Amino acid sequence: MGDSLFQSFFLIFTGAALLSTLALYTKQPLLVAYIALGALLGPFGLKMITDVEAISEMSRIGIIFLLFLLGLDMQPKALVAVLRKATSVALISSAIFALCGYALGHAFGFSHTENLIIGMAMMFSSTIIGIKLLPTTVLHHRHTGEMMVGLLLLQDFIAILCLMVLLSGNLGEVNANQLAMTFAALPVVGLFAYGFVRFVLLKLIQTFDRFHEYIFLLALGWCLGMAELSESLGLSAEIGAFLAGITLATSPIAQYIALSLKPLRDFFLILFFFSIGARFNLDLLGEILLAATLLAGIILVIKPLVFRFLLRHHSEHNTLAWNIGFRLGQISEFSLLIAFVATNASLISDKASTLIQATAIITFLVSSYIVIFNYPNPIAVNDKLRRD
Repeated sequence: MGDSLFQSFFLIFTGAALLSTLALYTKQPLLVAYIALGALLGPFGLKMITDVEAISEMSRIGIIFLLFLLGLDMQPKALVAVLRKATSVALISSAIFALCGYALGHAFGFSHTENLIIGMAMMFSSTIIGIKLLPTTVLHHRHTGEMMVGLLLLQDFIAILCLMVLLSGNLGEVNANQLAMTFAALPVVGLFAYGFVRFVLLKLIQTFDRFHEYIFLLALGWCLGMAELSESLGLSAEIGAFLAGITLATSPIAQYIALSLKPLRDFFLILFFFSIGARFNLDLLGEILLAATLLAGIILVIKPLVFRFLLRHHSEHNTLAWNIGFRLGQISEFSLLIAFVATNASLISDKASTLIQATAIITFLVSSYIVIFNYPNPIAVNDKLRRD
């Protein structure tokens, strides 16, 4: 990681500031600047930052904060209603996307196991892209946000099951006892979060709400504590962070906490997108470029169509169905995690892993362009579309 953590941060954030300035002048999404900077400075570029693992680990905190802030903006009753509607949409769409990934992998000569994992990686949409580009404070988009969160949370559960299969070391098998414990852990964590907020956290906030530094620290501790608890019980840290947020959503101080944590979230999300670019193996790009381009093109077309059809079937308005479809029209950071875990377990080759990473980067960039230039979002270059 260069000579020091300080030097790495200097390179990342100074470089991001420079490339972001260029991106804004040329009316490009800022995400492009962060990913390009990672590819430029990373171990496959100028090699100015070579230890990407520590950066990637820190960047995960950004995803955790993102889910925590998302929970703060949602009401529990609304989420339950949305999950009922979103379950069938998430399951059917995931199956279709997995089949697309498997079919293209098969067409390019990858092994059966590699095709299964490529299919897995195609099932999910990016929480970061979907939520970061969604206006959270505009009432008109509230239902859009609720539907997207419901779909992304259900995909999160499916991703956990996939990771459990991969971590078992034998694709196609899973520890039934561990799986049962994971499902049992969710209501336990949810009830604990509800009880702790009601009987402890809200009383502390009410007593010491004048001390803003304390409220900030309390929010950080609650978010990260729930993330750690959730992960230790077999769920993801992201689910724990979301539960931490949604149990606080009814608190009168929820919006103050959300505003306080947004700069910290953005700090870590810059690290996340930098690490995506830095981990990409440019040496294998020539071998998988055609397959990655075709697979990304299929995903970018099929995801909006499938989500639109399924949501219209559930009586959603046509405009909203297309809106959600395009906002979820990419693969996920979970896809990158699946590729990493599968590579470490020797289930897929570096070539197959690079295919998944390249597809993720292409779909991240193209879907971001589609949303930024066509739908309201917080980082639109067009003032008419910019909504925080």
